[in-house]
Amino acid sequence: MSGALAMLAEWLDLTLDGELPSDTQGRLPFGRYVLHGPGILELAPSSLQPQARAVIVSVGIHGNETAPIELLGEMLARLEAGLLRLGAPTLIILGNLPSIRAGQRFCETNLNRLFRRDQDEPGDEPQRARELMAAVDSFYARHSQPRLHYDLHTAIRDSRFPRFAVEPYADNGIHAEQWRWLAAADIQAVLHQHQHSWTFSHYSKHYYQAQAFTLELGKVHPFGENDLAVLRPMRQLLEALLEGREPPGADPDAMKFFTVAHELMRESEDFRLCFPDDTPNFSEFDVGTRLACDAKAGEFIVTEQPLAVVFPNAHVELGARAALLVRATTTPQN
Repeated sequence: MSGALAMLAEWLDLTLDGELPSDTQGRLPFGRYVLHGPGILELAPSSLQPQARAVIVSVGIHGNETAPIELLGEMLARLEAGLLRLGAPTLIILGNLPSIRAGQRFCETNLNRLFRRDQDEPGDEPQRARELMAAVDSFYARHSQPRLHYDLHTAIRDSRFPRFAVEPYADNGIHAEQWRWLAAADIQAVLHQHQHSWTFSHYSKHYYQAQAFTLELGKVHPFGENDLAVLRPMRQLLEALLEGREPPGADPDAMKFFTVAHELMRESEDFRLCFPDDTPNFSEFDVGTRLACDAKAGEFIVTEQPLAVVFPNAHVELGARAALLVRATTTPQN
């Protein structure tokens, strides 16, 4: 194997160790790679396939979410070994490098709330958000294929549906093929966002009308403790996109669909959620249940119909979302 090829096999480790590879571009089986900056890798096929999309796969936007990074490592190793035939322009992004190295969700502030074009906040994570937005801008400017962005995460708690998708809010709709692909990739539930949230996947959907999702692929674990076997269907989806071919499909009715009914916000230091910290995502609460107390906003009590909770976290920054409250909805009819 040539030095350039060996570099790609080591790219993840070198990047996470804070080292810059000696070669910023080189050849691959069926294509080339270009490093645009720390944690930003573009794969360019020698032969563009007719069904190719302009694909972005991002991982590590939260530094303690390791399974997607390991999944990406498997896929890059298979690509470099010639087991995959690169057929679509693909941008691979490692998001929050210092927090990945530290094994924590973020260092100073949540990177996945900063992907807004008018964002001019000081600090390392706001600056990293600007770098990643610029990388997305230039990638989509270079390629005319249909745009796609999967931002891969794992959740900090258990869930009734361990693998679920969050559809960012935007004016453009989701194509029917996406629901089929996600069902075949063993995604168990889909949450439709109700307003702009300024996450990374929202950036691509809002500004570029991309087909874009935040994909939660199980629970947070340290490196080496993830069960990647349960993510084989997701790897099959990503590899099909990398090769520029049609991914497998399945019946979307296999997934449960939810929409946001309310956001719980932490408005004061004296804020608490009125249920156990280890409550799984999508746990449902009956009418009359008190879910939150806040010295400024008061208490929140479920009214009218039961609600389920997603992403509860009482320890977010002031003014940030402490939980989503969701209700079931029907399978989209495209």
